[in-house]
Amino acid sequence: MHPKSFRVIDSHTAGEPTRVIVENGPQWTANKIEDRLSEARDHFDGFRRALVNEPRGSEVMVGAHLVPPTDSSCTAGVIFFNNVGYLGMCGHGMIGVVETLRHLGRLKPGLHKFETVAGIVTTNVLDDGRVEIGNVPSYRTHAQVPIPTRNFGTIKADIAYGGNWFCLAKSDLMSATHPDKAELLRLSHELVMASREYEPRVDHAELFGKPLSPESNSRNFVLCPGAMYDRSPCGTGTSAKLACLAADGELAEGEEWIQEGILGIPFAGRFRWLDREKGTISPTIVGRAFVNADVSILLNEHDPFQWGIS
Repeated sequence: MHPKSFRVIDSHTAGEPTRVIVENGPQWTANKIEDRLSEARDHFDGFRRALVNEPRGSEVMVGAHLVPPTDSSCTAGVIFFNNVGYLGMCGHGMIGVVETLRHLGRLKPGLHKFETVAGIVTTNVLDDGRVEIGNVPSYRTHAQVPIPTRNFGTIKADIAYGGNWFCLAKSDLMSATHPDKAELLRLSHELVMASREYEPRVDHAELFGKPLSPESNSRNFVLCPGAMYDRSPCGTGTSAKLACLAADGELAEGEEWIQEGILGIPFAGRFRWLDREKGTISPTIVGRAFVNADVSILLNEHDPFQWGIS
């Protein structure tokens, strides 16, 4: 039985929105987070559709279920979702979750662990308000493989994992201060589809170019599942990028990498090696979120769009 209303906190991380259910959410019966993911898909998908789709949300929004942790060392479990389904991890979303819990007074200062579908991540609120995320192990599986596209020719790209699967490529489209987002979306979609020949789980594309700020190392454009682009530099995408830089010897362990998003707001990243031979790293991402709404979502059984517009 779904509640008539439930409370959410909205935030944005570098311009990318996160909506967290904080009261009257689903009543979970499964124990393991993998089983809760199945429960969310099979029994609670109405929450996802009502929260992030129009008329209450937008297609760019990411939502989060807070669930009791299986691991007693974790503060909570988090299941992330968007307009088309569920995400293994979400870096900007995790920063938003931490800022939401801090805003509510539910998070004490210091280190905290969170369970996600992709694994356990660590978090820390820094003195300047930014949040540090110790993400899941990340790695590259394919280096500079030729990806044929229909409208842009063959492009060399990396395929890497950072909590989600990415096809990463440098693009001349990113050289403009105000690049053509329609063309970026078109290229990104073609890269995702063609790169699945190498890795069927790829569902994100990440294009790189020159940063706007001389203090930054790079600027990216990230296509997310659901055909929307990330306004932030993307935490899991930056993790995948760090794995590629580490594998190529272009970034030293502990060295900072400043990654701008398409809006020019940066995340800071660094890594430590977990296994040099296998190319597996432990990435750390730092960014800031701002709470911008405390909302009661109302559900009316007579509303034709009670569960959102798909």
